Amino acid sequence: MLAQVQQLGVVAAKVAAAPLWQLSDTELTETLKAAHRLEQAAKFLQARVTRQIDTRGVPAAQGYRSVTEWLRGMLILDLGPARDLVAHAAVLDHPAISQSVLDGDTDLSQATVITQTIENIPTDLATLNGPAGAPVINAAQTVQDAETLLLDMAGRLSANQLRRAGDRILAYVAPEVADRADRAALARQEARARRERRLTLSLPIDGLVHLSGILGVEDAATMQAALHPLCKPAPDDNRTPAQRRADALLEVCRLALRTTELPTDGGEPPQLAITVAYDPLTQALGIASTDTGLRISPDTIRRLACDARILPVVLDGKGQVLNAGRRRRTATGALRRALHIRDGGCAFPDCDRPPRWTDSHHIRHWTTGGPTNLDNLVLLCRRHHNVVHDPAAGWTITLGPDRHPLFIPPPTLDPTQLPRRNLYHLRQ
Repeated sequence: MLAQVQQLGVVAAKVAAAPLWQLSDTELTETLKAAHRLEQAAKFLQARVTRQIDTRGVPAAQGYRSVTEWLRGMLILDLGPARDLVAHAAVLDHPAISQSVLDGDTDLSQATVITQTIENIPTDLATLNGPAGAPVINAAQTVQDAETLLLDMAGRLSANQLRRAGDRILAYVAPEVADRADRAALARQEARARRERRLTLSLPIDGLVHLSGILGVEDAATMQAALHPLCKPAPDDNRTPAQRRADALLEVCRLALRTTELPTDGGEPPQLAITVAYDPLTQALGIASTDTGLRISPDTIRRLACDARILPVVLDGKGQVLNAGRRRRTATGALRRALHIRDGGCAFPDCDRPPRWTDSHHIRHWTTGGPTNLDNLVLLCRRHHNVVHDPAAGWTITLGPDRHPLFIPPPTLDPTQLPRRNLYHLRQ
């Protein structure tokens, strides 16, 4: 068997590198379908081998805590694919579902969903029977009917769609007990969600950190309720819905950090600590790093310095600390309240973000000697804070005769560069 699999791998590699230009559109489509079926057969074999390795206790014998951990080390897999492979092995306990994969009628993702659905059907359906005289529910037959129906649905529904259909499978195959079974199932699901809730942040790859997690339905609804008002597209907003959700989550976190209600962290209020190289002669900032080791650009540092707690630290050429200055917050107390009163919210022309969703931006950058006072500060929401820090955007800010901020648009937007004010917020 090993020799056959190795030979198949050699042949598959040759086919994968073969030219495709001579194939017709129909042949390309059929080739893609055949390649997908080949992939599913290979994954099915992986699932069988994984099951056999687990049964023999190979991972434990080699010092691994689980077969998932063993797969990650042996195949150099991320956690998600390793878990998927273990989940696929559960399909092997159901001959009809397994055969459907081998026949090419379902893929392993669909088969895994079907397996999980039928395994979650309560085994005590008989106790959920209705009043006297109602038909008696046969649990084994109900499971069989559910499996047959879901395999048939797999011809039209993707794995995620099958999962949604599976949530209400008893409404299809045993409607007389569906509601009572659903109530019991929901109680189990809520308890499971409570146990398995999690949130993880990956190590940065090319400047990106992958955020993933699991929430229960109630927790997810709470999060969506908090994010939804901040996800609405602004005028001329070219962000995708996913980008707007990401920005909304960060706005909620920034709002929480501005409050005084978060618990202390190591005796200090929650804060973001950043180390940055600074040349006092040229007043130039270098690459910065956070206290978690993430690297950020000088442009981002200049924006963070607008509304942050700054702790200057002087380092020598070898990185030794020579002097640590006092921490200073740019806009707090009476100064922040004065900004709220003057600007009423984000001062960028016609933005409707309220004061609590804004940063205090230095018109003349703090890093170039700009003072921290009312005449050098303006409230900006996160989106417009990024805009005014982007040289390519071309916006500049000045104060008018009434000491209220004026925004000068770039020539590409207004050739006359007529100063603009925010007309949404009432002026004080």
